[in-house]
Amino acid sequence: MSDEFYRIKRLPPYVIAEVNAMRHAARQAGRDIIDLGMGNPDRPPPQHVIDKLCEVASKPNAHGYSQSKGIPGLRRAQANYYGRRFNVDLDPEREVVVTMGSKEGLSSMATAIIAPGDVVLAPSPSYPIHTFGFIIAGATIRSVPTTPDERYWKALDNAMAFTVPRPTVLIVNYPSNPTAETVDLEFYERLVAWARENNVWVLSDLAYSELYYDGKPTRSILEVPGAKDVAVEFTSMSKTYSMAGWRMGFAVGNQKLISALTRVKSYLDYGAFTPIQAAACAALNGPQDIVEENRLRYQHRRDVMVESFGRAGWEIPVPPASMFAWAPLPKAFHNIGSLEFSKQLLEHAGVAVAAGVGYGEEGEGYVRIAMVENEQRLRQAARNIKRFLAEHTP
Repeated sequence: MSDEFYRIKRLPPYVIAEVNAMRHAARQAGRDIIDLGMGNPDRPPPQHVIDKLCEVASKPNAHGYSQSKGIPGLRRAQANYYGRRFNVDLDPEREVVVTMGSKEGLSSMATAIIAPGDVVLAPSPSYPIHTFGFIIAGATIRSVPTTPDERYWKALDNAMAFTVPRPTVLIVNYPSNPTAETVDLEFYERLVAWARENNVWVLSDLAYSELYYDGKPTRSILEVPGAKDVAVEFTSMSKTYSMAGWRMGFAVGNQKLISALTRVKSYLDYGAFTPIQAAACAALNGPQDIVEENRLRYQHRRDVMVESFGRAGWEIPVPPASMFAWAPLPKAFHNIGSLEFSKQLLEHAGVAVAAGVGYGEEGEGYVRIAMVENEQRLRQAARNIKRFLAEHTP
């Protein structure tokens, strides 16, 4: 028997795991580590959401198999959210499916629509599921830039002209994880026209739909007339409602793609635990105070981080959205690379960040900083970093 399995051979070592292992070892040794590596919200969901979970979980008939595509009330709640937020009409029965987070949704979509050898266009740098979810399904990845400038459109046209077989799927993710870049509605209008012209499906990951700053709301590709002919969009409740561990997400849009995803999921799972789905309904249908509270909390953390890290000697570009900053390495450390810099920062400053190379080749020279610690801890991180830069600058 072979010691190497086909799909495992196609997956490189998870770079981010190296720093995670170092962080765990440091904490086991009793060190205080300020963890800005993983995008894990540090606040609980609203109390009424937790109460609904407990209420439904106490019912004797709530513990059987649920519905793989999501209970009807939750699909209606998500359709209503799109109506309120984006003025987009969705059919809860045919254009909405509940997923176990956007990550599972994307990977199951890959399983549903990818044949071995299909070419998928994915941004670089990007969140790993945007490439490896499709590699696992047998696809070949052709990278396109993440930054949505004219180089992006040139790369798309070149991919269609010079790739055999022609690409069939394009992944977009704005606000971007890891770069925090955003796009306007004009970008999506141009993208829908391009997808129509080139007969390409567009999968839009809008996981950070509500973490926008400075009064500039994110847009949805489905706001574009005719977008549902070519696109499906994935959203998540993880960051919006501080429900990361609950694994609640959605795919909405094109009926053919939603049908394929729903069918594959029907073979793979029985849906999320019914009380969790009921609580998700309560989050979407109930008071929305937490959405604005989370937005303001992360914006304030962003401002504290940018200001304090800048005073420490590390200039951080101001992210317009998401819970991340995409930071170039301090100039004196450019030559050692993002992974080694992340290791040194953890070892000598007690601050964990994610090495940019873990998000693709184009991520080298950067680190991703998650704004998941409070302002006091961010200022402490800045003090540690200032000392580190003074003592360890090559």
